[in-house]
Amino acid sequence: QVQLVESGGGLVQAGDSLRLSCAASGGTFSRYVMGWYRQPPGKLRELVATTNSGGFTNYADSVKGRFTLSRDAAKNTVDLQMNNLKPEDTAVYYCKYADHIVGKGEYDYWGQGTQVTVSS
Repeated sequence: QVQLVESGGGLVQAGDSLRLSCAASGGTFSRYVMGWYRQPPGKLRELVATTNSGGFTNYADSVKGRFTLSRDAAKNTVDLQMNNLKPEDTAVYYCKYADHIVGKGEYDYWGQGTQVTVSS
């Protein structure tokens, strides 16, 4: 059973920084995608940044240049460094691990979510 443990988040002011961490266990960690999504109040969940087992990283346009996703393949963790935070970054942030198993398909797992609130 895949487990995702998230840490970080909190209440900050605009322009501040935060770091979110996610540690995964129980997956195959062979072919996978791992990263962060967020759900702003009253809106749908959206991609923030993801990375895959090949090391390719993808960012939402709204966070490019401000957020940095880093992966520690040995520890199966991904960290999201968020700089120059804006009020529109306020959301519940979710860690996601997607395991691609050859012949079986993709299995998605989500963390419990962590609140990030940015005041103006």
